[in-house]
Amino acid sequence: MKYIGAHVSAAGGVENAPLRAHEIGATAFGLFTKNQRQWQAKPLSDSSIHAFKENCTKLGYTPKQILPHDSYLINLGHPEVDKRQKSLDAFIDELHRCEQLGIDRLNFHPGSHLRMMSEEACMDLIAESLNFALSQTQSVIAVLENTAGQGSNLGYRFEQLAYMIERVEDKSRVGVCIDTCHAYAAGYDLKNNYDSVMQAFAETVGFEYLKGMHLNDSKGKLGSRIDRHHSLGEGELGWEPFERIMQDDRIDEIPMILETINPNRWPEEIAQLKDFSS
Repeated sequence: MKYIGAHVSAAGGVENAPLRAHEIGATAFGLFTKNQRQWQAKPLSDSSIHAFKENCTKLGYTPKQILPHDSYLINLGHPEVDKRQKSLDAFIDELHRCEQLGIDRLNFHPGSHLRMMSEEACMDLIAESLNFALSQTQSVIAVLENTAGQGSNLGYRFEQLAYMIERVEDKSRVGVCIDTCHAYAAGYDLKNNYDSVMQAFAETVGFEYLKGMHLNDSKGKLGSRIDRHHSLGEGELGWEPFERIMQDDRIDEIPMILETINPNRWPEEIAQLKDFSS
């Protein structure tokens, strides 16, 4: 089963996210459980938590159909101890928010070395941060998102994702989200070499760790290391890779989330992806 949706707004309360997903014909959805550009947020109210769970139940959204994203401010590999601790505290808070909502996974960008340390040293810090964060929480899976490799962002190679996973002590609490735009911008040619890319993922990371996908076309060219999303079929990738993904039986039972640039097109994009999978 393919679960297809988009990253919808939680404006007015997280309980509104499943309603907005349902309105666009989504069978999955992403959301922010707090303002993604602020460090602090009010705790979730009991009424919001109850309404979120009630709306998900009513509309048929189970945890495996929901992929929240953490704050863009968080950098679990920050070279400076105090700033890394601030990120770690915020990340633990986001894991707790997911637990409160009954969500079983949290997507995040691994981190950046800010050109102040080696990639390996930064990845070691990210894994160390993850181990501590997971020890402070109960059940939520930390889902590493591959990046485009823009700036000093890590996680742009499958080998880097595997390196960090290897260093996480509880393998049941770590996973991966593949962003198609990021993969293409990082040099993985999903357009012309889909089978080779997915084989590389299988051999390097493993599909057992795939806990979500972000389905985005790319404004940047192959290997550009530019993180710029486009509407499906309108960028460098075109429609074919998304058709292949929808027909790939290794990619089932996970939330597949649009972060494309025109929300008005989401119902159309979701309908087309559903058609590919039928």
